[in-house]
Amino acid sequence: MATKSERTQQRIIDAANQLFYRKGYNRTSFTDVVDEAEVPRGNIYYYFKTKEDMLRAVIKHRMETTRLMLSEWEKSIKTPLDRLERFVQIMYDSTPALLRSGCPMGSLNVELAKDQPELKNDAKQLFDLFQQWLAKQFAQMGYPEEARELSLELMARGQGIIVIAQVYQDPGFLERGTKEINRWLENLDRYA
Repeated sequence: MATKSERTQQRIIDAANQLFYRKGYNRTSFTDVVDEAEVPRGNIYYYFKTKEDMLRAVIKHRMETTRLMLSEWEKSIKTPLDRLERFVQIMYDSTPALLRSGCPMGSLNVELAKDQPELKNDAKQLFDLFQQWLAKQFAQMGYPEEARELSLELMARGQGIIVIAQVYQDPGFLERGTKEINRWLENLDRYA
């Protein structure tokens, strides 16, 4: 069972995670996090000396959550194609959030890439985790030589669809795009 201190720290991380996603990292202040987490201002400095420390804790939390999700998919979803389609389903399931704020990984990486390369390298770990997992699925489908390129293509297609759907506030585009990705995956599976 988590201690009161661990629960407070997690509340701060959860609040920062949501704010970094909704508002962006650079537009989120310590005060925003204090208000969202509903903790005394002094508490935040006890756990995080800088906003960069907070971002790194958020990235670590996202990585842990993602690893658990992917591990669960490995156990519960029988085929690599079904696991890849489950990955694509996240986009469709997240339509309202994606239309409002974009992809949590993509928007953070784009924001940090502009003038904070050291933090962007930390945030890139999220993409790396998905890319490696996706490549493993493609290799298991029968594409060991092309696995990396196919994983990058899948991520690029997804990110592009999310950006255009957000720009035009078009949930139908997101739905059609995810269906097209699934057709592409099914064709790959057929020819493997």
